[in-house]
Amino acid sequence: MEDKKLKEYAKKEEKKEDVVEIPVGKYLKGVRKNPWVASTFVLGLLLVLVLIFGVGGGGSGEGVVNADEAGQKVLSFINSNPEITGEAALVSAEQDGNFHRVIINYQGQEVPVYTTLDGGFLISNPISLEEMEDSGDSQPAQPSQPSAQEISKSDKPVVELYVWSYCPYGVQAQGPLAEVALLLSGKADFEAVMYHDGHGAYETQQNKIQACIQKFDKENYWDYAEGFVTDIYPKCGASRDIECDKTESINLMDSLGIDSSEVMSCVESEGDSLISAHVERARSKGVQGSPTLIINGVKANVARNAEAYKAAICSAFNEPPEECSKTLSGSAAAAPAGNC
Repeated sequence: MEDKKLKEYAKKEEKKEDVVEIPVGKYLKGVRKNPWVASTFVLGLLLVLVLIFGVGGGGSGEGVVNADEAGQKVLSFINSNPEITGEAALVSAEQDGNFHRVIINYQGQEVPVYTTLDGGFLISNPISLEEMEDSGDSQPAQPSQPSAQEISKSDKPVVELYVWSYCPYGVQAQGPLAEVALLLSGKADFEAVMYHDGHGAYETQQNKIQACIQKFDKENYWDYAEGFVTDIYPKCGASRDIECDKTESINLMDSLGIDSSEVMSCVESEGDSLISAHVERARSKGVQGSPTLIINGVKANVARNAEAYKAAICSAFNEPPEECSKTLSGSAAAAPAGNC
């Protein structure tokens, strides 16, 4: 009799649904095996099917990671799934209480995803039981949005564009900014900070090439950036071929009078250290997506076209130079939406 009861109990336990912690790796296997889950994942980016409750939100026990690392982990998780067509992009990542809140863009839709502080578990939209008790509201409180900071003025504004070289949104910003940088050459200090390589080895290489050009031939860098956007990105971005990236980069450098031998030598000997410095700077500035434009230390959220960039940068001068009166092309180009 006791054996029969135990067998019945075991069968009931097997039918119970998992309702707590599911590691990212195990969840990925579940998505691959279950077409319905994969379909739901693609259509709605419903990355998680469970709620996790508990002190600190649960996790893998490997220690707290910063929001940017958690965001990159989620992005890698999504884009490594063979069932997903197209590529997701990271919009932002920030700590929200006991969780990291990560915004993912997929096929034009932005979806919030939460992870535990150690980045070990995905979580559906967490509900604060304390806030529900206090307010009687069944909807979770939305995080407050930070107020925009005013860009400070200086005699020579410092302009930093944080990008991944092959991020389509970064390219959308780098082309117009190159036009502004060439217009205001010597009047403001422009730099492209290549802080991540989420697309693979060909992007790692291009990041190093651009970092090295800025070290050895900063005067010609923005001509190179302009050429990269119009010529190299469309060709090598489509093929994702590291040899294409190398060959086309050398050809472009040679055409501009940049010493390609010196640059490629730098890529081999100093590339890693230069990119590490870029990564650290991005982390210190709280950069969470490509592109991020920072003017005199303040993030600027403006339309991604040359005229809008020029206006924002010229507003940061104590005394704007006469070049600021020139009208640039592309005033109707893309609005500031979408990030890698």
